[in-house]
Amino acid sequence: MGKAVDVARDDFGTVRTGRINPALFQKIPVDYYGTPTPLAQLASLQAPEARTLIVTPYDKTALKEIEKAIATFPNLGASPTNDGTIVRVTIPELTQDRRKEFVKIVRGKGEDAKVAIRNIRRRAKDDLDSQKEVGDDEVARAEKELEAITKSHIDAIDEALKKKEAELLEV
Repeated sequence: MGKAVDVARDDFGTVRTGRINPALFQKIPVDYYGTPTPLAQLASLQAPEARTLIVTPYDKTALKEIEKAIATFPNLGASPTNDGTIVRVTIPELTQDRRKEFVKIVRGKGEDAKVAIRNIRRRAKDDLDSQKEVGDDEVARAEKELEAITKSHIDAIDEALKKKEAELLEV
């Protein structure tokens, strides 16, 4: 369940706010010699300004593929330019409608994380119910403990979701 919370926080980090953040671009898949490879493994990412990112590829032959992957990545709105050695990426200013759209995306990612936690809870509960050599009192205690753990992890996701929503709606 802790892993699901960590994944949710990472996913929230991939949704952009007003400033550009290299974490937004790290997981972009680039077709590198026929294999989808995360951008962070192919290039260094630097943010010298609030809305500009400089992508310096380790292998200059991947420059065109990196530029294409960034341009076609959904929900980013980035416009990359290639000068032969680096890719300069600029992002437009966020409009209020776009911010609300990003909030919906983040809520969807949060709900996916909650579903993952509930699936873990269901599997653990099935394991508890299949225990024959343990007394009913022990099973009931373990179920209460399982519910408490589940609630704490879902609350952690809700808290991260609230922070990200506030960050997105801040002008």
